[in-house]
Amino acid sequence: MSFELVVVGVGYVGLPLAAAATAAGMAVAGYDIDPDVVRTLTEGRSHVLDVSHTELRAMRANGFTPTTDPGVITGADTVVICVPTGLGPDGRPDLGAVRAAAETVSDHLRPGTLVILESTSFPGTTDEVLRPILERHGLVAGEDFPLGYSPERIDPGNRSFGIRNTPKVVSGHTPLCAKHCATFYCRFVDSVVVARGTREAEMAKLLENTYRYVNIALVNEIAVFCDQLGVDVWDVLHCAATKPFGFQPFTPGPGVGGHCIPVDPRYLLEKARREGAQLGVVEAARRVDSAMPSYVVERAVRLLARSGVPVDGARVLLLGVSYKADVPDTRESAAFRIADELRALGAVVAYHDPVAGEVPALGPPVADLDSALRASDATVLLVAHSGYDLGRLARNSRRLLDVTGSVPGGEVMRL
Repeated sequence: MSFELVVVGVGYVGLPLAAAATAAGMAVAGYDIDPDVVRTLTEGRSHVLDVSHTELRAMRANGFTPTTDPGVITGADTVVICVPTGLGPDGRPDLGAVRAAAETVSDHLRPGTLVILESTSFPGTTDEVLRPILERHGLVAGEDFPLGYSPERIDPGNRSFGIRNTPKVVSGHTPLCAKHCATFYCRFVDSVVVARGTREAEMAKLLENTYRYVNIALVNEIAVFCDQLGVDVWDVLHCAATKPFGFQPFTPGPGVGGHCIPVDPRYLLEKARREGAQLGVVEAARRVDSAMPSYVVERAVRLLARSGVPVDGARVLLLGVSYKADVPDTRESAAFRIADELRALGAVVAYHDPVAGEVPALGPPVADLDSALRASDATVLLVAHSGYDLGRLARNSRRLLDVTGSVPGGEVMRL
């Protein structure tokens, strides 16, 4: 069977893409090397927040085919690579999944198939990493098959902006490749923006997330300084945000997390290092954001000390261990470092998260939240999930550190 689209990697990027294309009437297959992912998708159970079980079952009814068979690529009109690009054990960019996906695609590539990379990476990845692998069997990009890059712009849990109404940046190895890429996305995206080349599109994605990274670092640094001055940072942010121009509000937190914000600036810094360039602002932001988990631990220790409770042996409850409110994803969550550092000081750490549920790296969560609140020497609200009754947290906690600035009441210590 031939497909109009084969999505390589059906995770948080690939599955929403497959859903949008299927809804537009395209025949879509999702190829993934993880048999468990393929099995659950085949059964109509979604593992991605932005695609519900109901939506997935509708996709299946409309012909969406999950598979571990790379042979589906052979009959595809378009192949979009949506595999992860994270950090290796050394904290540096890891393109292993992109290279592996490219090898699989090249083994099944036929003339005329449009190949697009959506995975985030540093400028030059499409042309310098992906293209040589795709061409290894003799087909030439721009002559035998069109090659493009289009950065994913998914914001997990965002109900206002999805694939259709978020402008799609596209690019190509050649101008004609870019036209092929634009034509494909125009079938299910309202607005398509054509970049000058693949490097410009790759850099645009890194800039988008580095912009957030730097501004989060700014408000984190201001929060630490406000604490030193005895200034209410949340009131400062509220007042500044009333300006209708020249200011965009960001909020401090325990540290950046997720699949993009803490990772993409590292790709930018790595590319700068290879080119012998300096990105001083980005490097400074990295230092600030990386220090926030330790600062939260310091504030928790201070909260305990204010009541004469030593941290060694203290029971500390962490609330919200995912990286973002109402999103179950715990990747790069600051909660892991905070838990580790508190335990290193002798604290007995427990956690609760109504969205993420059990997180194996942290052990089993508390079963009874109210009992845990009353039993804990200190509670730290890291993520204000909408499922939390904030007033109830304040009433039942013996001592509460609110990192989110959202809990009412004068007895709460805020970041």
